[in-house]
Amino acid sequence: MEKTEKKIFVDRSPWWWIPTLYLAEGLPYFAVNTLTVLMYVNMGISMKEMAFYTGWLYLPWVIKPFWSPFVDLFSTKRSWTICMQLCMAVCMASVAFLLPTNFFFSATLAVFWLLAFFSATHDIAADGYYMLELTPHDQAAYVGVRSTFYRIASIVGQGGLVILAGHLEETMHNVPRAWAMVFYLLSGIFFLFGLYHWKKMPKTERDHPMPGVTAKTILKDFCKTFVTFFNKPYVGTALAFMLLYRLPEALCIKMIQPFFVASHEMGGLALSTSQVGFINGTVGVIALLLGGIVGGLAIAKGGLKRWLWPMALSLTIPCLFYCFLAMMQPDSFFIISSAIFVEQFGYGFGFSAYMLYLIYFSRGESQTSHYAFCTAFMALGMMVPGMFAGWLHEIFMKFNIFGADGPQGFINFFWLVILACSATFFVCTRVKISSEFGKK
Repeated sequence: MEKTEKKIFVDRSPWWWIPTLYLAEGLPYFAVNTLTVLMYVNMGISMKEMAFYTGWLYLPWVIKPFWSPFVDLFSTKRSWTICMQLCMAVCMASVAFLLPTNFFFSATLAVFWLLAFFSATHDIAADGYYMLELTPHDQAAYVGVRSTFYRIASIVGQGGLVILAGHLEETMHNVPRAWAMVFYLLSGIFFLFGLYHWKKMPKTERDHPMPGVTAKTILKDFCKTFVTFFNKPYVGTALAFMLLYRLPEALCIKMIQPFFVASHEMGGLALSTSQVGFINGTVGVIALLLGGIVGGLAIAKGGLKRWLWPMALSLTIPCLFYCFLAMMQPDSFFIISSAIFVEQFGYGFGFSAYMLYLIYFSRGESQTSHYAFCTAFMALGMMVPGMFAGWLHEIFMKFNIFGADGPQGFINFFWLVILACSATFFVCTRVKISSEFGKK
C-alpha cells in the first residue's frame, strides 16, 4: 500500500489540486458574506433588511462543529469535496436565475443559505482531505500555498467579481441581470472545479469512512469534547474575548459597503460598484495581508501577552477613519483609499492577536475540536451584531447630534462603533495569557 500511495504522490503533485481547492473554499464564503451585501443594496433592499437577513447567512459556519463529525460517517473526503462543489454550482446558477424575478429577495436568500451550508461542509471535507492526503511534513510545506490561494479567492471575490458587476451595471443598465451574469460565471467556475478535482485529486487508502464510528459514538465523543471545552480554566473570560474583541468590526462589516455606494445626500461617499470592488479587493486585501504579516512577526518576537494591547488599539482606533469619511465625505478617491488602507492594515495587525488567542485557548486535550468551537464563537460574534447594524443605522438617522445639514445616520453609526471599542478594551483587561506564549 505504501508503494502505491507514493506513486500517486509522484504522479499527482499537490500543486495540481491545492491551489484550486482553496480557491474553491474561499470564493463561496466571500460570495455569501460580501457580494450579497452590495448586491442587495444596489437592488433596492433597505439596509435594515439587508443586514438582518444576510447576517443569518453566517449560521452554517457558526454551527459547523456540530455536524462536522458526521462527515466521517459517509463516503470519502474527496467525494464530499467534489459533491459540495457541484452543489454550490447549482446554487449559484439558481441565484442567477432568480435575481431578475419579482420575488428575488426571499428566493435568493433561501438559496444563499443552502450555498452557505454547502460551503461550510466543503470546508470540513477539503481541510480533512488536506490532512489525510499529505504527510505532516507536506502539510507544513504547503500551508503557505493554501493560505495564499485562499487570499487570492478573497481578492477575486471581494474585488474582481465586484468590479465585473459594476462594469456590467454600467453597460447593461440592468442591475439584476448584471449580478445574474456574475453568478452564472461563478456557477460555471464551480462546475469546472468539480470536474477538475474529480480528475486531479488523488485517491488513497487513508481517505475512507472511519471504521467503527457510528452516530452514537460521535454523539458521545462530541458531548465529552463539549464538556471539556466548557470546563477549561477561565472559559467565561475566554468566551467574552471571542465574542467582543471584534465587536467594532462586527458592527461595521454590513454597513461599510452601503456607506461607500450611498449618495452624498444620504450621507455616503457615492462610489461606483467598480470603485468599491477596487477598494475591497485590492487596497483592503493588500493592507490586511501586510498587517497580518507584521502582526505575526511582532508576536513571534515579543509574545502574545506583550502585544495584546497594541494590537487591540490597532484594531479599534483606525475606526475613526470611518467617522472622518462620514463627516467630511471627500470626493478624492485617493483620500478614501488611503483611509481604508490604514484602517485595514490596523485591522490585520490587531486580528493577529485574536487568531493566536484561539490557538492558545484550544491547547490541550481535543485541541482540534476545541479550536472548532472557538471558530464557531468567532463566527457568532460576527453574526449577531451584524444582523442589527442596519436597524441601528435606521434609528440614528433620526438624530441630528452634530448639528449639520442632511442625514447623519452614518456619522452617528460610526461614532457608535467607536463607543463599542470599549468592549474590546474591557475584554483585554480580563483575558488571561501566559507571558511566554507566541515567542519563538
